[in-house]
Amino acid sequence: MYPYKFEPILKKTLWGGDKIVAFKKMTEHVENVGESWEISAVEGSESVVANGVDKGLTLTELVDKYKEKLLGESNYRRFGRGFPLLVKFIDARQKLSVQVHPNDELARQRHGKLGKNEMWFVVGAEKGATLLSGFKKEISPEEYLQRVANGSFLDVVQCCEVKPGDVCYVPAGRVHGIGAGTFVVEIQETSDVTYRIFDYNRRDKDGKLRELHTEFAHDAINFEDVGDDFRVSYEAKKNEPVRLVSTPYFTTSLFDVSEVYVCDYSRLDSFVILICFDGACSLIDDAGNETRLGAGETVLLPASVRSVRVNPDSSGVQLLETYV
Repeated sequence: MYPYKFEPILKKTLWGGDKIVAFKKMTEHVENVGESWEISAVEGSESVVANGVDKGLTLTELVDKYKEKLLGESNYRRFGRGFPLLVKFIDARQKLSVQVHPNDELARQRHGKLGKNEMWFVVGAEKGATLLSGFKKEISPEEYLQRVANGSFLDVVQCCEVKPGDVCYVPAGRVHGIGAGTFVVEIQETSDVTYRIFDYNRRDKDGKLRELHTEFAHDAINFEDVGDDFRVSYEAKKNEPVRLVSTPYFTTSLFDVSEVYVCDYSRLDSFVILICFDGACSLIDDAGNETRLGAGETVLLPASVRSVRVNPDSSGVQLLETYV
């Protein structure tokens, strides 16, 4: 086994822009790309290995082949052949819908799938770019239905202007949305279950208003989820990991590396995903496998990897590290 890269899965959307293709230095011309799914085991959108002897295998086939050596023993017991995380780049040229995700229990009951706890790391933000997360004040389920019906729901949703480096954790049950001009990395549970609450009265390509999921969302929302600012507070540091989010669903850290740095995974019983959003580096694992990683690229380190040496280019490299 070795560090795995995957073919990106580009998703065209009504609200997508032109940043992802350029950011990833891709040669094809694709318009309105809202998302690039970097690592995905979602049915119908499975990542395919792009390098090495396992090139061409889907992520699920990779898990079937290597089992706990890829996922880690505890993860394999917990998730079986299902890969538990989905990683995306998201380019919001226009506002995304205001939505909510169910927790694992509700999602399994309704859809036979995982729920969705997720986080955003802001890579780029135009002037005035915002994220929506949580409520300004506690509301009742009855008030929710009234506000959705009369078009005033946004009046009670918390909105924060954001800048590059901002982090927002979005637990299942939290009302949220990504504002126009925001470019983020999204790390989430492997799930495509989303309940759309409000979509700015947009119409799809056939001229129809996009479907809302008012009743489904009603049972999923945490109506007590109130706060002034849901952004994660952290202190940026050079050449050492900075913990951003630690949950039962994933743990994510930030690396800003300007000199050789060794990541020690000898005590970690999990795969590791490294997401590069600035600069470039070479990664050399304990078996001697060397992999280049540049801005817009993502790599999956199997759980069997015990350590990785990060050799940054002269300009340095910035990475997100996430695992379960």
